Amino acid sequence: MKNMKLCPLAVAITMSLSPLAYANETETKDADIEKITVVGSYIEGYNAHQASGASRLDLDIVDIPQSVSVITSAQLDDFQLHDINSALDTATGINVERIETDRTYYTARGFDVTNFQIDGVGLPLTNGNNHADEDTAIYERIEVIRGANGLMTGVGNPSATVNFIRKRPTAFNAFNVNASYGSWNNKRLEADANLVINDTFSARVVLLNQKKESYLDRYETDKNVAYAFLEANLSDNTSLSLSHSFISSDAKGNNWGALPLFYTDGTPTNYDVSTNTSADWSNWKVVKNNTVLELSHYFTDNWRLRATYSYKTTDEDTELFYVYGTPDKATELGLFGYASEYDLDDNHHMADVYVDGDFELFGNTHQLVFGVNYAKMSYEDTSLYDYQTGNGFPVMPPLPEWDGNTPKPTFTDGLTGSDVTQTQKSAYFTGRFNLFEGFHLIAGGRFNSWDVEGESYGVNETADDAKFIPYIGGVYEITEQFSAYASYTETFTSQTEKDINDKTLEPVTGESAEVGIKGSLFNDRLIATLAYFDVKQTNLATLDPSTAPLPPEEQRYYGSDGVKSKGFEVDVAGEIYHGWNVSLGYTDFDITTNDLTNQVANYTPSKLFKFGTTYELPFLEQLTIGANMRWQDDIFRYQTPDLAVVTTQDAYAIVDLMARYEFTDNIQLTVNANNVTDEKYLTSLYWAQGFYGAPANYNATLSWKM
Repeated sequence: MKNMKLCPLAVAITMSLSPLAYANETETKDADIEKITVVGSYIEGYNAHQASGASRLDLDIVDIPQSVSVITSAQLDDFQLHDINSALDTATGINVERIETDRTYYTARGFDVTNFQIDGVGLPLTNGNNHADEDTAIYERIEVIRGANGLMTGVGNPSATVNFIRKRPTAFNAFNVNASYGSWNNKRLEADANLVINDTFSARVVLLNQKKESYLDRYETDKNVAYAFLEANLSDNTSLSLSHSFISSDAKGNNWGALPLFYTDGTPTNYDVSTNTSADWSNWKVVKNNTVLELSHYFTDNWRLRATYSYKTTDEDTELFYVYGTPDKATELGLFGYASEYDLDDNHHMADVYVDGDFELFGNTHQLVFGVNYAKMSYEDTSLYDYQTGNGFPVMPPLPEWDGNTPKPTFTDGLTGSDVTQTQKSAYFTGRFNLFEGFHLIAGGRFNSWDVEGESYGVNETADDAKFIPYIGGVYEITEQFSAYASYTETFTSQTEKDINDKTLEPVTGESAEVGIKGSLFNDRLIATLAYFDVKQTNLATLDPSTAPLPPEEQRYYGSDGVKSKGFEVDVAGEIYHGWNVSLGYTDFDITTNDLTNQVANYTPSKLFKFGTTYELPFLEQLTIGANMRWQDDIFRYQTPDLAVVTTQDAYAIVDLMARYEFTDNIQLTVNANNVTDEKYLTSLYWAQGFYGAPANYNATLSWKM
């Protein structure tokens, strides 16, 4: 594998600051650009976008005492970031762990990212991972709030919260169609329509179909999306909306698990990039439906009520083929197949009601938010196997010769599964207080009551916890352009393990402290952040060594310090010169754990560099060119208990290029080239197996709008 050596911090500083000095000479007449905000609600129907996904307060990014970055609609369009994995690849501090073709984990600051929201409302992901190729077509932008988000979630890890902001009706009629074709017969057709019906009603509809094959043998997907958002302005003060999204992803030839990474002699494997462990009958179908009802009402010019209810379901039907074992280097033999049928049904009920507004005290204006939240998630899954016919556990041929041809098993044996219900009730409040000129204190908290009932694959998941999560932060305006901030908050996660006295362990507590400097430059066209963070988990369940020889149900645990992470981040986003847009992020941190092999620290890249830029050529106004790059340092994983076998992924960079030509105001063509250096790399070492990322590939998109 190629080892690309560079100093990402030096690149970050050079590329972000040198143009800044030059940009001071530019004209300022184009200062009116869209303000980047952190989301949550649309106060004035389909015009104003306000309120924060970090606190529900109406705050600009520079006034939020945490690291926040936004993947804008322009970035999604410029680089054709059609799925959430490719979109989050561009986000500062986020590491996308593609462990399989249709199952993905996410990490930030050394911890799993489990809190994903839609318009500020959500629950941690089931089992902490995302299934299928979820599309970005229905989203206007994606916001990433790094660190613990104690005010709006309170449950989960102190890593980050990802908030997806959906497309909503706008003030004018519009219709857009995008048709794409790319490598591996990638065909995509997308339509986005906005309709102003009358003074009361408006609607937004998005339809999508995408069919594509893959660089991986036998793997192909068929994805369909249908989204409708209907909004009614019932009066000058009240609006009501109803929306529904349907997302279907039908994958064939998907893998379950991935490639073996070492031979019996301990040397690393090096398969062709296209090698896939799937059987030719493997399939994974995921259907997601989400219905959302929203009400917004202004009592006065300064106080309003917002209520949201959503019902989300996921239905998964799969037939999977796993390959395990360690191959012999000379013969490539020694692998075995393992087949299973897996089905999942889950549903989420989520309700959130809050009131926010301004009030006067001691001659200053302050903001206040208080609300309640209810969330219930139930899921049932089952796994079946074939122990009778001999097709459930076949002996594998050499993997380089594997064509997926194996008899399909009869899945009737060994029924196991889960039946779990999680309920969260919470109340929260936040205040932003102008204590004196230039200084704002944000303080609040969230009381969470968390209840889990059920069993998962023979393990009792029952837990019942309640905890108050505090939040405090301050922002001091040093100059009109720069401000300093500091914040502290927590999260918690229930545990089912028992201690030596047969008592269930107290929840894992995550603590996140952060200090930094933010700047709003060039008439607010660019936002820059430099942050230092210190994050840790306490009371993480750790096996008591004295009980290690006992059966699993008799083993006991104690609470340990868990994972600690500290480091810094640089984030720059905006327009640095007329027609020149930049998104830049650099993360550098260290992880310590109670794991003697420190596996989390080993397989987690501690240095991440993200850089995206587009430039409208002044001598050819119709042409825009751009580049997108992500770089990570080297990672490795101990594969055996004696640490004798190590899998290593050297540092690497993935570079994408784009060019867009506007033939008319209504018609444009965008061409994208991805991984132009044809880098060969493992997508993840999160697990002991892995597969290779996509080689160089290309895509062209023709857009028509009216």
